[in-house]
Amino acid sequence: MRGILGTKVGMTQIWKDDKLVPVTVVLAGPCPVVQRKTPDADGYNAVQLGWDEKREKVANKPEMGHVKKANVGPQRHLVEFRDFEPEDANVTVEMFEAGQNVDVTGTSKGRGFAGVIKRWGFAGLPATHGVKKKHRSGGSIGQRKFPGRVYKGKKMAGHMGAKKITTVGLELVEVRPDDNLLLIKGAVPGANGGLVIIKDSKRQVR
Repeated sequence: MRGILGTKVGMTQIWKDDKLVPVTVVLAGPCPVVQRKTPDADGYNAVQLGWDEKREKVANKPEMGHVKKANVGPQRHLVEFRDFEPEDANVTVEMFEAGQNVDVTGTSKGRGFAGVIKRWGFAGLPATHGVKKKHRSGGSIGQRKFPGRVYKGKKMAGHMGAKKITTVGLELVEVRPDDNLLLIKGAVPGANGGLVIIKDSKRQVR
């Protein structure tokens, strides 16, 4: 399962044959290999990649000791990829090819405390017929004496967004190794400037 780390740049559109395709631009790699894990030492195969090097001044001693074993600078993000064994010391976008499908993981935009209409798409209560100042509420949340409680998982108002989201089966429209860019068809989770993890797709989505 090959993978790479990157930063979401934003969205644009490009021409593909005679169609205008919306794409998300991701600045990905080169990601240094910070650590390799083996079945003998750790019980499984994995590689730890770093992304977005930071100043040594803002790194603590455990961080510096960890990255110095690999002769790289301190990284803002460290992500582990299982069953991935890159040959080089750096992972680049060149391992991907245009036309393949990828799974992209990011942190969705935080919306704060949201009501049921914004969070779950509820219709709300009627505008008339005696409804007073409760138009955007969720209505009843349970029954009477039985069961005498609110079911787990009930859709209610609460914190929305800021969650780890994975979108599967996105088409990789174009790879630009010279600029370390990946152009992915459609939308990618998260805000511009956020961390994204790109892997080979586990399933094909048409």
